[in-house]
Amino acid sequence: MSIHTAKMQVISVKCKLQVPVELRQEIDVTLQGFADACNQIYEVAKRDNCWNVTSLHHKAYKPTRESTGLKANHVCQAIRRVIGNAKAVKQVHKFRPTSLNLDTRTFQYIEDLQTVGVTLIRGRKKFKLSIGNYQKALLKGQSPTAATLNKTKRGDYYINICIDIPTQPTGKTPKVIGVDLGRRDIATTSTGKSWSGAKIQATRDRYSKVRSNIQSKRTRSARRLMRRLSGREHRFQKWLNHNISKQLVQDAKSSNAALAFEDLTNIRQSLNQKRRSKTERRRTNNWAFYQLRMFVDYKARMRGIPVIFVPPAYTS
Repeated sequence: MSIHTAKMQVISVKCKLQVPVELRQEIDVTLQGFADACNQIYEVAKRDNCWNVTSLHHKAYKPTRESTGLKANHVCQAIRRVIGNAKAVKQVHKFRPTSLNLDTRTFQYIEDLQTVGVTLIRGRKKFKLSIGNYQKALLKGQSPTAATLNKTKRGDYYINICIDIPTQPTGKTPKVIGVDLGRRDIATTSTGKSWSGAKIQATRDRYSKVRSNIQSKRTRSARRLMRRLSGREHRFQKWLNHNISKQLVQDAKSSNAALAFEDLTNIRQSLNQKRRSKTERRRTNNWAFYQLRMFVDYKARMRGIPVIFVPPAYTS
């Protein structure tokens, strides 16, 4: 008798929190305490050249908890955050009070009420979720044990809930659909399909022109307008990439084919070394090909479709 264990993929479901005015300060105090804890722990790790979670816990846990007043699990998560960041980046910058790591003891998702329980510095609080059917479908039947609470520059609060999604076995696919990525056409497949980048480029150019007109103004209203413009631009780009990735995966599934993407690692650096106008440089730096690739990757894994990366010369 053979047993087949389904492979799992961890994804993050972004959910907006409904936060009453009276609880905003408590969240902010907790975020500040978590950032202070991370900075304090990082100084200990750097001073003693200690980058092991267990060893650093013995050195930093007690003094950090006493100085910040955080809950025990918050300090443990701060230690893991410091170690994780140190391994991920060459230079760790100062931690800011914008996010808080949560685990099974400091976080709970209550599906029937569409509510989450979050342990803050003064105890457990419950918050209603403001989410759509897409997030509800992903969270249905899940018992997540990890999440990250975030505060945006606009002052909104979100919680990114980590869930396990089973991925279908890929098996062997007889066909491959090549995908070219570009700015003029966001994506072009070897089957003849393409998605024009004219609309997103016109949108970016329009927002850039508006930003340049208001950048000289240092008023509060000008800064608020800049944030709104940036948010609209990012949301439109995300919506577009979600739709393109969905169609690419559907086509690959119906054709029983793999998707072959250009490996565009370091493409911006190589393009920026060439002599180009300021406008062309801005357009290249705003090119969101990596986001599209990530959207395709997780959708394809859920449908059992292989995604491979090849040099750009071999995708056409």
